[in-house]
Amino acid sequence: MQIQTFREQWLSSIPSNVLAGLTTSFALVPECIAFALVAHLNPLMGLYGAFILCALTAILGGRPGMISGAAGSMAVVIVALVEQHGVQYLLVTVVLSGIFMMLFGLLRLGKLIRMVPHPVMIGFVNGLAIIIAMAQLEHFKQRTPQGAVWLHGTPLLVMSALVAATMLIVYVLPRITKAVPPALVAIVGVGIVSQLLHLPTRTLGDMAHIAGVFPSFRIPEIPFDVATLKIVFPYALLMAIVGLLETLLTFNLTDEITQTLGQPNRECLALGVANVVSGLFGGMGGCAMIGQTMINLSSGGRSRVSGTTSGVMILLFILFLSPLIERIPLAALVGVMFVVAQQTFAWGSLRVLGKVPRNDALVIVLVTVITVFTDLAIAVLCGIVIAALNFAWQHAREIRAEKIDGVVDGLVDDLVDGAVKGTDGVDGAGEASTYVLHGTLFFASTAHFQDLFEPHRDREAVVVDCRHLHVADHSAIAAFETLKERYRKAGKLLTFANLSARNRQLLARAGVSLSHA
Repeated sequence: MQIQTFREQWLSSIPSNVLAGLTTSFALVPECIAFALVAHLNPLMGLYGAFILCALTAILGGRPGMISGAAGSMAVVIVALVEQHGVQYLLVTVVLSGIFMMLFGLLRLGKLIRMVPHPVMIGFVNGLAIIIAMAQLEHFKQRTPQGAVWLHGTPLLVMSALVAATMLIVYVLPRITKAVPPALVAIVGVGIVSQLLHLPTRTLGDMAHIAGVFPSFRIPEIPFDVATLKIVFPYALLMAIVGLLETLLTFNLTDEITQTLGQPNRECLALGVANVVSGLFGGMGGCAMIGQTMINLSSGGRSRVSGTTSGVMILLFILFLSPLIERIPLAALVGVMFVVAQQTFAWGSLRVLGKVPRNDALVIVLVTVITVFTDLAIAVLCGIVIAALNFAWQHAREIRAEKIDGVVDGLVDDLVDGAVKGTDGVDGAGEASTYVLHGTLFFASTAHFQDLFEPHRDREAVVVDCRHLHVADHSAIAAFETLKERYRKAGKLLTFANLSARNRQLLARAGVSLSHA
């Protein structure tokens, strides 16, 4: 895989990328409205955020083809802030979270996402696919004075039929032609049919009216003091963490699908800039959106043109096209999102659960479940911790030693005072015990490391051959000192030999001598 050239990022397949961006913009509208309502905000704030985030990350970001907008994961974070302190505090929080994201990119920490294990990625994708599908079920409910109740009778039949028709078009049309995105044809086609037949089904206009004006620059009207910082800082930090995490995981997935390399640090920086601008122009904060990204990619969106088109179309919907957009049946958008959920879920992971190591299977299932029932950040963190502990446990078991009576042929480094000087018949060669170590010495392997030695049984001089040993951390240094103390108490000479230059420097810096009588 390689980074796309400027021509590939901007000038390749412009018509197909414009159509993909248009398709994606239709799917962005209901999601951003819904997330704004979840956060108890004006729906226009979600749409303003979608316009700014989508357009700026497409133009400035490091991953062409990826779509950003007002995301649900970040909307959940800010609910309590909006309820307790109001919208103005939210806008400051969005700006501060953007600054944190920019710092993350400037410090070049985006590459850390490459360390996320594959089972965690699979669990993340599966969890979000389930969340996308479950979120669509809310559209099968209607609001009443007593609360939300499930549709029934004719409204349910019409809704189900339109959803099924949409999904059928999306699945079947690519077998006939790939000239236009199937999701776009499905949305427009189902919308026209429902209008011509005057079908009793809910539309985007039933969610919210999206007509508005161009977003204007405004400084939040709150006191800029330490008290305000104490309020917004924790929310801003959490928003930045969640936003970066979801963005970088979606970034990795997009890399795999497109078989091209993005620039993670540039994407983090662009996302930060977009959030700062969104907050200053009255929009919600946001990050990459996996559902809309999948729609864009499956519709042929690969360049920056598709994301830019999506953002610009959101603005046009707000300023000029709201009467038309508000007529789109929710059923058409629900059908498209159901297809996205089905295509996002890694169905192959179900087949390999019994074939991969048990710990990896546990990580996949655990990350999926936690993502669905709690929080994406917690799910990924738990998955990484479990995978890291499993790696440490497996790696700790690999440290071993070969014990040899005498000195290994060629072992002459770091041997002291003539007690053991070498081989080839040199005096003292037969009076030594030599341990040839293999593996990595770190915090998880130190206990087993100590068990490899038998001071009470060894000869008067003991050589520890470290040519195949890697010293990893401070726990390893402490293990060397503990071993030296054990042999000192036994009254025997211990020498470390054939240390690599790095290991020798590490021990010398910690003040550990290589021999001890």
